[in-house]
Amino acid sequence: MGGVTMKRRALLITALAALILAAVPAPPVLALDEADRLWMVGERASADGLLPVARRALERLIAEFPSDRRVPEALLLVGRARLAAGDAADALEAFQRAARSDPKPGRPLELTFWEAEALFRLRRFAEARTAYDTVVKTDAASPFAPDALYGYAWSESELGRPEAAVEAFKQFAQTWPDHAQAPSAQFQLARTLVELKRVQEAVPFLDAVAKHSDHKLAPDARYLLGWARLETGDGRAGLADLRAFVNANPSHPQAPAARKLIQQAVVRYGDTSDLQEAYRSLMTRTPATPEGLHDASAIAARLGRPRDQEAAWRRLVREFPDHALGRRAALELASSAYKKKDWKETLSHARVASRSEDESVRAEAWLLAGEAELKLRNFASAEKAFQEASGIGGADAALRYRAMAGLGLAHEEQREWKAALSAYESVAESSPDATLRDWAKERAEAVKKRAAPPPPAEKPPVERKKPARKGGS
Repeated sequence: MGGVTMKRRALLITALAALILAAVPAPPVLALDEADRLWMVGERASADGLLPVARRALERLIAEFPSDRRVPEALLLVGRARLAAGDAADALEAFQRAARSDPKPGRPLELTFWEAEALFRLRRFAEARTAYDTVVKTDAASPFAPDALYGYAWSESELGRPEAAVEAFKQFAQTWPDHAQAPSAQFQLARTLVELKRVQEAVPFLDAVAKHSDHKLAPDARYLLGWARLETGDGRAGLADLRAFVNANPSHPQAPAARKLIQQAVVRYGDTSDLQEAYRSLMTRTPATPEGLHDASAIAARLGRPRDQEAAWRRLVREFPDHALGRRAALELASSAYKKKDWKETLSHARVASRSEDESVRAEAWLLAGEAELKLRNFASAEKAFQEASGIGGADAALRYRAMAGLGLAHEEQREWKAALSAYESVAESSPDATLRDWAKERAEAVKKRAAPPPPAEKPPVERKKPARKGGS
């Protein structure tokens, strides 16, 4: 504690001295002493991390004593202070002025590195990349080389060169695995690999970052690792990663997406107990969501529990009748009712599904409605439903021709022979289903026979009497 107190006291003294120096101009007779004091305060403040104080003192030294031998070093320190304050343009100006000095201040390649940093912050990425590359290629053992390679990799990424960025990040992670920036480099490497759709290669790097539990990127890495493992088919491990991520970071921006992935992964990879718990959780969640109820229906299907699946569908239709998933569930219920030969329930659910914005759902709903109306012998209503189904251009061709066949039946039942024949002939000519084509041909022939007028009845032959011979016998 004593050491910490002494350090704080020294920092306060340095700051106070700088403030006094900045506020009180020195008499001309003390000019040389003033330059010494400005340098002393600026250098010490810079070393102590009091960069605003260092900047004020050293900028005064540069402005008031331009010929001082310490000006080049002061320019280097001022540039770093400006860069830390977000003033990249003025920082670059200071570094470039210092670079024109002879000898140059700082350690070898130090000015080149800081110029690269300023250029990067100014989004002059091509120039920054060149400067970073100079540091690495000139002396790979330089203390600035690791950060220069890291900056080079980022520059390549910003320039839209992901393959080059991958190689640079990989080289950094392999060469300096214990560097403070190693987890960040590994994460950026993995994320770039994911963008390049090289997901399997990203997994070990994400795993390495996720193990640094105290690193700021560890939660993001754990989430992306779970996603990547699901993408590559390692479902159980991916599910475990996503659960660990949500449990440790329930308020993270990616937590909702992770929960959704967990639900989807449970359906595909969960064991029976996982599935049962997930179904119960989704069906009792308050408030319910259409996505949750849809996932519950999929889980019930995986468990082979049709009643539970139907229960989820019914809640979807009842609580979210206007949602896309609610209308999809209504179609499932209509199909299920049709299989049970419950024509009225088929119609009820098909009418809900027919309001869907999804053309395929809408077309299938109208087809089911038409077929149910046929069974109920409501031929005019069936005709209307089949017309709706066959007129949806975005629907599957096979479905549209099934509707056209149904339309033919509805016309035939109403003795509308010409319309029935037209529908059947259209199906017979163009349906992709060979069986349906053959059926339509048979119906067309039958309609032709029923529509043809009966042939006129043949009159019996008139028996003519032979004329009697004249004169007897």
